[in-house]
Amino acid sequence: MLELFQIIWFWLIALLIAGYFVLDGFDLGVGALYNFIAKDEKEKAILRRSIGPVWDGNEVWLITAGGALFAAFPFAYATSFSGFYLAIMLVLFSLIVRATALEFRSHKAAGSGKLWDILFFLGSGLPALLFGVAAGNVLQGVPLAANGDVIVTIPVIDLLTPFPLVCGILGLVLFLALGATWIAVKAPQGSDLQARAKKLQAPFQITALVVFVLATAAMILLVLGGLPDFSNPMMLIATVFALLFVVCMIVSLVLKKNDILAFLAQAAAVLFLPFLWAASQFPNLINATTGNPVTIFNGSSNEVALLWMTGITCIGVPLVLFYHFIIYRSFRGRIKDEDLTY
Repeated sequence: MLELFQIIWFWLIALLIAGYFVLDGFDLGVGALYNFIAKDEKEKAILRRSIGPVWDGNEVWLITAGGALFAAFPFAYATSFSGFYLAIMLVLFSLIVRATALEFRSHKAAGSGKLWDILFFLGSGLPALLFGVAAGNVLQGVPLAANGDVIVTIPVIDLLTPFPLVCGILGLVLFLALGATWIAVKAPQGSDLQARAKKLQAPFQITALVVFVLATAAMILLVLGGLPDFSNPMMLIATVFALLFVVCMIVSLVLKKNDILAFLAQAAAVLFLPFLWAASQFPNLINATTGNPVTIFNGSSNEVALLWMTGITCIGVPLVLFYHFIIYRSFRGRIKDEDLTY
């Protein structure tokens, strides 16, 4: 029974991360595009309004994923947070700066509009890059002691090796593509802002597909050191997720004239990528270049804790989903002039 709970929680955490990548992904994409796609104050207000009612609720998925990792796999939580301490703090400070900039800019802080615009861009673009870098480093592996402890706290510069950097660029471009499709959904129909967003979709999507191919090649050459072992069922599952990712990207390109369907296809592609990442390293939680990796079997809580967590999740997740349904339904549709108060 313990092994079943360990497997369940591995995939549940992957689901939480995937949910965060989709929901906060378009927020981060909008923020990273903010200073480049909006040409005047009204267009900037439209972009802020497009994510204003939902961005803080979207971040719940990141908090929940961190809490689930702490409760279900505390050893992996301790190892990752100690090893990636500086990088994690950089991400957290970026998210804090983004939230602060969005709120102050929306309330027209006197004489500081350009400053908050820059901080909003930096607080959105940097996490979009670093999340992919973090995923690449976990796949590539970090130096661990025999007991699974990180040998040293890893400096940020040491995390920026070729494979993680390619993963970071892939994450950034995907979030930009997702942000562009979201802007096309929310901007006034026929507006210049919507036209610019739609024009950006294809370049970002094609770039993401190219970078995905490069990331796959880097994974084979630099991490695996050869072709994947397809006798391993997880490799077959990872291949399925990779194909689904590519199909959804192509579908989003084909359906670019239908804003909502293009966004949904792009969101599905982003959703499948964390599952590809999870399947590629199952059952490892943190791969090791030295020492022993942290796995779901040597890094989990006991059976009672996982049982209680499962029960709480069965109650909590439907409530969160219902909250999202209410919020997105309440603020559905394109933004009108009378909405520009956020």
